Amino acid sequence: MALTLLRMPSIAGDGQSRDRIAGLVALAGFVDRARAQAVQLIAVDVKAVADGYRTSKLLGTKVQNDKNEKIGTLDDLVVTKDKKLFAVLQVGGFLGLGGFLVAVPYESLSIEDHGRKITLPGASKDSISKLPEFQYSET
Repeated sequence: MALTLLRMPSIAGDGQSRDRIAGLVALAGFVDRARAQAVQLIAVDVKAVADGYRTSKLLGTKVQNDKNEKIGTLDDLVVTKDKKLFAVLQVGGFLGLGGFLVAVPYESLSIEDHGRKITLPGASKDSISKLPEFQYSET
């Protein structure tokens, strides 16, 4: 680690300046330790990532069952703290009014037609309405 001090007037006699410099030295040491704990980066197949589905394009898409009946719309995607992905669906209501939210595992969705068709196989309006209502955390 290299630390460069700039020439400052009356550093020797100024206790506040010495304290600031000591704080900067401590901070520089902290930054070096943080760098040592950095996550190992790996190369990804950027073509495969680019061919994936962009969340911004999926949100608001109609979700239907395997009988082509609309059961809701994709409202959000949530990643849990243990890195599991869930789809939040807006169900019931009309034009976003009077409905409620439910959460389903993302992998239960079938996404086709370049993200324009989202299916939740085996679901019905009745079965979806019996799921617990999802509410966002305050944090």
